[in-house]
Amino acid sequence: MNEQALISERALNIDVSGIRRVFELGAKLKDPINLSIGQPDFPVPKEIKKATIEAIENDRNGYTLTQGAADLLEATSKHLASDVGWSVPSDDLGLLIASGTSGAMMLAMAALINPGDEIIMPDPFFVVYPALAEITGAKTVYCDTYPDFRMTAQKIEPLITDRTKILILNSPANPSGVVLTNGELQEIVDLCEQRGVMLLSDEIYDLFTYSESCEDGRCPTPARHTQNMILVRGFGKTYGCTGWRMAYAAGPRAILQQMQKLQQYTFVCAPSMAQAGMVKAYDVDMSAQVAAYQRKRDMVVQAFEGIAAVGHPGGAFYAFLEIPPALGLSATEFSERTIEHNVLTIPGGVFSQRDTHLRISYAVSDEKLKAGLEILRSLMQEGNSG
Repeated sequence: MNEQALISERALNIDVSGIRRVFELGAKLKDPINLSIGQPDFPVPKEIKKATIEAIENDRNGYTLTQGAADLLEATSKHLASDVGWSVPSDDLGLLIASGTSGAMMLAMAALINPGDEIIMPDPFFVVYPALAEITGAKTVYCDTYPDFRMTAQKIEPLITDRTKILILNSPANPSGVVLTNGELQEIVDLCEQRGVMLLSDEIYDLFTYSESCEDGRCPTPARHTQNMILVRGFGKTYGCTGWRMAYAAGPRAILQQMQKLQQYTFVCAPSMAQAGMVKAYDVDMSAQVAAYQRKRDMVVQAFEGIAAVGHPGGAFYAFLEIPPALGLSATEFSERTIEHNVLTIPGGVFSQRDTHLRISYAVSDEKLKAGLEILRSLMQEGNSG
């Protein structure tokens, strides 16, 4: 049998993530300095661990309702009311507990996209976005946000056509860490509502918004300007439990109802014991972890002053560095050089149509971060001096 001939064009048109390729290379290194992975380096808070263990021991191991466990829906409903001012009762179909933010976004796109519809997304982008467009038969339209990585209404408007169905917004952003202001978000909301485009806001890093980017002490979000959007947030990055695959989506009832139907036939429901643990999440104070990451962010920005341009990371835990043009290297070539020095980074071509920048994650210990930054600085200065 010719297995290759049986594989769908959909699958063949999607490349293996460049991030995974770096992980595979890193597996061959002995104790590498890993500045590539977006995995928080702090443990899951004990309150969440305890609640999850108790759920397992109390036999909460079967299916929940497709929409989600009642107690987590209730807790999330209260959080939405207090944080963004949305009134979404826990038994309303406008709220869904999903298997990770990628799972939630997959459901949203499957519920909205017909083949040939267009999705506008930022460039640089999180690697899942173009893949989800390909899977659902959408045409990807990239919004070039270089050099400041700010996706604004002025940059978006010329890209909207009669086929535009969804605008993906990601703030705080991966890979740049850029956080949009409330004013910028208001303009985007107004544009989407005027043109009939569904705004899909991926806010997986909402808690990791640093002090200078917060407004009223919170992460700026389009959800405070409209309920005519799909809001996607996750628990994994916030609480260090990425492998638990936990997130939620909220938005227009008619759309979320279709997402729930699709979840019933795909993911079925989010992991039941993890849902039980997440009920406690909203009561956990993560301010110490956020402050620690802001300090790490400052270490990164200071390390490259006068050496490499860095889009200001106001949130998340990434920095997107421009490879100094004088080096004459693509980001892929420079990343290969860092691997030779036992440092794992991700070339910008993984996240962009350009290969001019390098993404580093500072979700590592201070010691590892300091050592990695010194090596990166040395490589950039070595090239400049040559």
